[in-house]
Amino acid sequence: MTRRSCAIYATGIVCAHLLIVGIALVVAQVFQTMIHSRLKKEITLTEKSQVFESWKNPPPPVYMEYYFFNVTNPEVFLAGGKAALQQIGPYTYREYRPRENVTFLENGTKLYALNPKTFVFVPEKSAGNPEVDLIRTVNIPFVAIMSELNSYSFFLRTLVSMYVNSLGVDVFMTRTVHEVLWGFKDPLLTKVHSMKPEVDEYFGLMWKKNGTHEGEFVFHTGEENYLDYGKIDTWNGLREMSWWSSNQSNMINGTDGAVFHPLINRNELLYIFAADLCRSIHLGYVEDVEVKGIQAYRFAPPSDVLMNPKDNPTNAGFCVPAGDCLGTGVLKVSVCREGAPIVVSFPHFYQADPKYINAVEGLNPNKEEHETYLDLQPTTGVPIRACKRAQLNIILKRIQGFPKTKFINETIFPIMFVNETATIDDNSASQMRTLLLIVTLVSNFPLLIVGMGIILLLVLVVLFCRNRQKKTVKDDTAYIQVSDKPDEPSETPATQPMRNGSYIAMSPVEAQKC
Repeated sequence: MTRRSCAIYATGIVCAHLLIVGIALVVAQVFQTMIHSRLKKEITLTEKSQVFESWKNPPPPVYMEYYFFNVTNPEVFLAGGKAALQQIGPYTYREYRPRENVTFLENGTKLYALNPKTFVFVPEKSAGNPEVDLIRTVNIPFVAIMSELNSYSFFLRTLVSMYVNSLGVDVFMTRTVHEVLWGFKDPLLTKVHSMKPEVDEYFGLMWKKNGTHEGEFVFHTGEENYLDYGKIDTWNGLREMSWWSSNQSNMINGTDGAVFHPLINRNELLYIFAADLCRSIHLGYVEDVEVKGIQAYRFAPPSDVLMNPKDNPTNAGFCVPAGDCLGTGVLKVSVCREGAPIVVSFPHFYQADPKYINAVEGLNPNKEEHETYLDLQPTTGVPIRACKRAQLNIILKRIQGFPKTKFINETIFPIMFVNETATIDDNSASQMRTLLLIVTLVSNFPLLIVGMGIILLLVLVVLFCRNRQKKTVKDDTAYIQVSDKPDEPSETPATQPMRNGSYIAMSPVEAQKC
């Protein structure tokens, strides 16, 4: 066997082995299963996990932007017309949210933690100075007191109204952004506080929320089931709430939005429990996006999240009392927030019934500026970019006994909205890209083997064809007559000397005599 033949046989054997092994690994998904199994074990909220520290102290900066609606024509609205609103902002604050008092429970399968939030003003990302800029907005303490007295006698409401007028309190107030946001001593609440000490004499949309937490959480670590990674087990000791009118609406589902289980697919719904909304919401897949070179899935709340119960019966449980429902796009949360009739929605009533948008002037809802979304890396479940947007509104309507409200048309009145954003930092993004590259290479290793087998198969075909070609050429030239002399009549051995070399590939020569 020649050296060429040995090379052909060796190439064929190696090629066959590579193709058989590679195709078997692809079909069996051995490496992909191995990677997935490793991810399920590594991505857990345990002290030995690599993601635990980033969960305790999230490295990406979180910014909270506050936008306010300044009322430019309060007299027109009080006379029965439409309010004209002017959006001002943003007033941006850096949000710090470390996990504290972290305690493992039940053999490391659950985790107790507090999540206090601290806000620091960022002037370079803001449109003005919150301690100087003035806004005219709804006097929420006054509206809260009117709403509270609505069930009392007409005579009592009239007396309170006269007293309020003597204090110079009106339906609208003018305050600095800082006062409306972080609190001020309200004259009306001060009087109430003197009679009922449990009522705070200060009011602010974020009063006592700087440096405080939203409750005590117990999370699943994902040690028992990777699908439970980061899910809330209890909030303030509760596994379900009691404010809403159905068991389904009272359920505490999903995570707090900071983490999600690995190996996310496009067809699943992700659940988040929002303590400030007193409910869980779900997000559905929207599209594939890219953030800092990282491929991600975008999830956003679908339109049915705040849809009217007539169109989405599962939302009937959020009507309190049962049957007392608002329209599409708004949610009344005063059932869990004592005081004023507070309603939440997406900014500018995005995805809401047009009647709320048209009730005031100055709103322009659009997806780019007002949609809430999460961009998640599907392999690890890590949020790459997040944008939480919500609007705070209050119900204004006529209340008998308070002449100032006599001509008001019932309106869900916008106060302000927030835009809470976070994007993965450059260092974490670099680490994520490296991790995903390793995962991709390992997962696709069987395809690499198949590719090498195909290349060797092509080499084998080339070698085989060239070997056949050379063998054919050799067979054709082995007995070709090369003498250029014409054929002569045959002679007898006596008259014609024997010639040697007449039928080989060289000139004929005389035979040498011994």
